[in-house]
Amino acid sequence: MSEIATLTLPDGKRISLPTVVGTEDEHAVDISRLRSETGYITLDSGYQNTGACQSAITFIDGEKGILRYRGYPIEDLAKHCSFIEVAQLLIWGELPSAEQRAHFSEILAEHSTLHEDFRRHFSGFPVHAHPMSIMSAMINALQTYDLPGMVIDDEDQFERVSGALISKVRTIAAAAYKSSIGEPITYPRYNLKYVENFLHMMFSRPFRDYVVTAEASAALNLFLILHADHEQNCSTSTVRMVASGGANVYASTAAGVCALWGPLHGGANQAVMEMLTYLRTSGMSVQDYLAKVKDRTAGIRLMGFGHRVYRNFDPRAQILKGACDNLLNSLHISDARLDIARELEAAALSDDYFISRKLYPNVDFYSGIILTALGIPVEMFTVLFAIGRMPGWIAHWKEVTADPAGRIYRPRQIYTGPARREWMNRFQREKGTTDSRGFTVPDDLLAKPMAQ
Repeated sequence: MSEIATLTLPDGKRISLPTVVGTEDEHAVDISRLRSETGYITLDSGYQNTGACQSAITFIDGEKGILRYRGYPIEDLAKHCSFIEVAQLLIWGELPSAEQRAHFSEILAEHSTLHEDFRRHFSGFPVHAHPMSIMSAMINALQTYDLPGMVIDDEDQFERVSGALISKVRTIAAAAYKSSIGEPITYPRYNLKYVENFLHMMFSRPFRDYVVTAEASAALNLFLILHADHEQNCSTSTVRMVASGGANVYASTAAGVCALWGPLHGGANQAVMEMLTYLRTSGMSVQDYLAKVKDRTAGIRLMGFGHRVYRNFDPRAQILKGACDNLLNSLHISDARLDIARELEAAALSDDYFISRKLYPNVDFYSGIILTALGIPVEMFTVLFAIGRMPGWIAHWKEVTADPAGRIYRPRQIYTGPARREWMNRFQREKGTTDSRGFTVPDDLLAKPMAQ
């Protein structure tokens, strides 16, 4: 039986509210009866302290640096699993058996290609179109090919649709990139694994196949795992909001792509590379840059350090750092930005100013470096994020739509606009005013009707 919290309001009303305790000892006050019984609502700008749902998918403890998918520590999943196994875990709640893994792999392979008519849509976008715009539009269009009936009727169909979305989103991403650089779209290959197939579609040419190294495959696999879900963030909350209205999984995840596009959400790793590019082109030293960061009047930020949720360290960053080091050491590539990144990391981690504020590198710092090392252009960074996040979005869509007590999401607000006003016609509204020609509306025009 839950404990009861009592809220006393300014007008003397008192209401008893039940408390809710999660499996990881998270405590909440259930205010679902607050408005109906008192007329009050809560005000929590940006949902800083609002639990919008109960979810069994991902657990985060930002103070302790903990991230778990379905109870499994992210460190264990990153060490032992492929991205597709993690996708199955998120969507269905358990790690797959060998048979389930093989079956889902078949679905991914069978649904990796795009309908030939669908492929023609890419030519309708200008060459400078942003890949995220193309991806959102294409996911919506994909529904008309994969799910003409709009409704998923059974679990087998849901598995097929989920596999098709996870598989085709990388095909769409690679095709968007190829179209933007004037190269022919590359078909997926049946004999390649998920990550290798994406890199093949991105970088193979008709006269030369792209050879994927083990280090590149491992780094991108980790990137996708670490981005697969992250609790109730902006894009995931958007997916759940759209799903609550009964929208299908294509429309809901397409909305997630749009939410992820924002620079304050999915574009953070791009900001890291823009910072490193600035350091390279400006010739400013790392120490001078850090000095400006510490000078709050300079308005310069250290991108890729610190995190809104993780108040100590980002567990994903610690995992990705190792993969980043292995990849850079194996590729022997020459890019001054990557050298600057290593220098910046070392300088910030040894500076008391950043240490005392717990400003450690986050996942965006290392992911931007990894994607750059793999040859992924900056405008594709958020697209890669969306590919990784697709299983999480599908899992949340499933959780919302499978809830028999689910209702459409409908936040409240505190209205701060004008109080009730009386309507006046245009001449009454403009009485005594002077326009740009110096004309003042005379009183005798007030009685005239409005022009149609």
